[in-house]
Amino acid sequence: MKTLNSIPTSKIQRATKLVQTGAKVGVNYIKYYGDKITKTEVEAKQRLNENNAEDIYDGLKQLKGSALKVAQMLSMEKSILPQAYVEKFSLAQFSVPPLSPPLVVKTFKNYFGKHPNELFDQFNTTSVNAASIGQVHLAEKDGKKLAVKIQYPGVANSIASDLALVKPIAIKMFNIKGKDSDKYFKEVEDKLVEETNYILEVQQSKEVANACSHIPNLRFPKYYEELSSDRIITMDYMQGEHLSEFVKHNTSQEMSNQLGQALWDFYMYQIHVLRKVHADPHPGNFLISKDGELIALDFGCMKIIPDDFYVPYFELARKDSIENKAFFMQKLYELEILRTDDSPEEIKFFSALFHDLLSLFTQPFHNETFDFSDHTFFDKIGELSERYTKSTELRKMNGNRGSKHFIYMNRTFFGLYNLMFDLKAQNVQINNFHKLNEAV
Repeated sequence: MKTLNSIPTSKIQRATKLVQTGAKVGVNYIKYYGDKITKTEVEAKQRLNENNAEDIYDGLKQLKGSALKVAQMLSMEKSILPQAYVEKFSLAQFSVPPLSPPLVVKTFKNYFGKHPNELFDQFNTTSVNAASIGQVHLAEKDGKKLAVKIQYPGVANSIASDLALVKPIAIKMFNIKGKDSDKYFKEVEDKLVEETNYILEVQQSKEVANACSHIPNLRFPKYYEELSSDRIITMDYMQGEHLSEFVKHNTSQEMSNQLGQALWDFYMYQIHVLRKVHADPHPGNFLISKDGELIALDFGCMKIIPDDFYVPYFELARKDSIENKAFFMQKLYELEILRTDDSPEEIKFFSALFHDLLSLFTQPFHNETFDFSDHTFFDKIGELSERYTKSTELRKMNGNRGSKHFIYMNRTFFGLYNLMFDLKAQNVQINNFHKLNEAV
């Protein structure tokens, strides 16, 4: 894979790159209108999506940082984005062009004040894994194999400017109106800032590993603070296969069920017991060991769940709550889904929309066990998302609604559901976290 000798770091450089990408997208639309003359609408639209996805991803992968992180987050929205975007953007999870070896050494010395060979007995300057915010290198010290994650230069300082460029597009895409819409962008910005703080990530990683070490079939690497800094993390090298690769060849339903239960228990224990959750559940953050254990990595993005959100959020996960109209409406106001300044039309539309969404999306919580290999369940989610995405009525409504905590909680559940479906896990015990909590 081609390596990068530099990354655009200034506001002007990054804005210029995005403008260039926008120009390519404009050309693709011109081609699309030409294709419609000789091809069917479906064929023309498919080519447009493929061309746009490739050009947008090619631009973002050179910027890295929060711009590429947004693409990674969008790749999890399988039921919303066209398949061409999902396939291309999912590369941001663990397969992007890495920094060149000379730039790696320069970046390491800037962050740590020393050449990597002064700290490690061996250090491979060629990356083994490159993602949106940093890339991983193999190293050895005192006979121990280590993984060293190095943050890309300029990433931490470009978050605010990157989001400022993305904000107008997001406002138009999600039809966000109103003066208090900044709370959503601030939530994303704060989380991205946290993800660039590697001292915080090491602390969070150790906390989660200690708290969840008793969950069966779940493993974590050990972290080395003396070999880490605010931009470098050193941990045990964990041998395993990325979850997305594992599911392509796995034929053991027993293994799928074991891994699915471990993954579900891990998330339910964090959410319900710790009230703080790993809010970045994509395949690049999980390995499968040869022994069939789930290895959890990268705890830079952790979402604290406050009580005033947790309680109504999970009250609406109960079937009887959804069926009780007065109670249901009350919770929609508590969660800021309905607003006091809504028109009668908006109240009617959004209460119906969320009744449909929650009736379907919370089904796993309505039984003691659930089959995440059920295509019907996921097909219905896709159909519902497509129906409302195409709704002309929705575009007329104020999309500025819902607690800011929805952003990362919904992202967590969308990602978790997708991983559970990829594993095709069956007979998953939904409330097993109770037993795990009692066992501590």
